[in-house]
Amino acid sequence: MSCNYYKDNKDEFINSTINCDMSYQYNLFEKYLDKDAKVILDIGFGSGRDSLYFSKKYEVYSIDPVEEFCEYGKSIGLKNVYCMKAQDMEYTNMFDGIWACASLLHISSNELVDALNKCYSALKNKGVMYCSFKYGEYEGERKGRFFLDLTEERIKKYIFKTKFEILEMYVTDDVRLDRNEKWLNVILRK
Repeated sequence: MSCNYYKDNKDEFINSTINCDMSYQYNLFEKYLDKDAKVILDIGFGSGRDSLYFSKKYEVYSIDPVEEFCEYGKSIGLKNVYCMKAQDMEYTNMFDGIWACASLLHISSNELVDALNKCYSALKNKGVMYCSFKYGEYEGERKGRFFLDLTEERIKKYIFKTKFEILEMYVTDDVRLDRNEKWLNVILRK
């Protein structure tokens, strides 16, 4: 469902997200990365905004299940672009950091723990992961996309079923100026 939405609305989505200021989230994530960090995985890279940012300092792997985003990512110079879902990853001890900005929120609650465990396996020891979800308690279809909205208490139920350590959780306003939504941001460590 969500993949079809992004396929049909690729240009609109790219235009609404490519120039968003994510510097606050980038700085917090990078604060926790090991000083020798070299390789970052960007899950659900969409417009390529975050992959482009991280590729200035790190080797970046960019995955997205939407073929149109993968083609676009390659066209703007992203390297290591792969068309896949987070649930299908089979990486092991490969990444110093994982960036999952507004991507895991399209995974159902009954698949989230498995996806988080795949992320855990993909990280090197002491690796760091950032993920974000719309703030709330809704799960279901909204305007052609599936969403899993989470609060601090709700996400703990999933994280506590993994081996991740929670480093930080905070709520922010949407960085898109035309949106009045809150976001739950979470930083985890392997």
